Amino acid sequence: MSRAKIAITLSRDLLGRLDRLVAEGALPNRSRAIELAVLDKLERITRDRLARECAKLDPTSEQDLAEEGMDSELSGWPEY
Repeated sequence: MSRAKIAITLSRDLLGRLDRLVAEGALPNRSRAIELAVLDKLERITRDRLARECAKLDPTSEQDLAEEGMDSELSGWPEY
């Protein structure tokens, strides 16, 4: 995966906290720590958006749609 360099501005407090985690070995370096944090945030946003969209679905309607055509399909299967 190719990478691009960017410049960011952080508060001194946040940078200090980040540097402590790097010094303790919890994170390999500043760049990787920030990359992981951004990735985590983007994944959370995606999950939250998916959850909100799923909450809009009508369970009864979705069940009916899932079962649509099942009667004709099941009759074609052999009995065991």
